[in-house]
Amino acid sequence: QVQLVESGGGSVQAGGSLRLSCVASGVTSSGGCMAWFREGPGKEREGVARIHLSGTIPSYADYVKGRFTISLDNAKNTLYLLMTGLKPEDSAIYYCAVRRTSSSCVSGSIAPNEYNYWGQGTQVTVSS
Repeated sequence: QVQLVESGGGSVQAGGSLRLSCVASGVTSSGGCMAWFREGPGKEREGVARIHLSGTIPSYADYVKGRFTISLDNAKNTLYLLMTGLKPEDSAIYYCAVRRTSSSCVSGSIAPNEYNYWGQGTQVTVSS
């Protein structure tokens, strides 16, 4: 059974930084990807960043490229999202998710409906 637990959210001023963590258990397959998504007030859930379960081939949504960094430490079973240069529009609940698949998951958009398992989310609030 896959379980994902996020932490690291909080309140920061614009321009600040936060690092989110997602501890994963039960992810035994090497085929698939992990990703970060976010859901702002009144908005649909959107993809932020994705990485292969091997810890390679990161990719980012255009609106965070150059500011956010995704990484995966398989020794610690932990997915990270380092967020720098935060903007008020980055305020949202951030979720980590796992997509188990034998097919490629490292290209195309980071789509929520392709992910099988989800954490409970962690709130990020950026004030101007």
